[in-house]
Amino acid sequence: MTLDDAARNAAVNAVTALLDSGVLVFEDSTDTEVATCTFGSTAFDPAGSGSAEAAAITNDSDATGGTVDHCMLRSSPAPLGTADIMELTCGLTGTDLTLTSLTITTGDIVSVTSLTLAQPAS
Repeated sequence: MTLDDAARNAAVNAVTALLDSGVLVFEDSTDTEVATCTFGSTAFDPAGSGSAEAAAITNDSDATGGTVDHCMLRSSPAPLGTADIMELTCGLTGTDLTLTSLTITTGDIVSVTSLTLAQPAS
């Protein structure tokens, strides 16, 4: 199966719309929050060629702290209620989300400089 760009864009836009005003939660291996950054009311720019770039993401200015194992993308309360939309692997290299450090200290400022979601053609 191969998806054309219109289908890829539609798939990406459907998922990213669920993240409008949602959150990006960094969690440890026990699913405990380490830090949370917030998406804007329009979380992502419209998709093109099967991928979409996140709009500005608000920093967590007072992180809980811990060792990051993975990251959850969660919807805002409406229309689904708060729901897990996607889980991303996190690491220093070769993962869905690349971090400069897996250790976040209590009170740290955590920022996300860029995030792209993509739907491959096949």
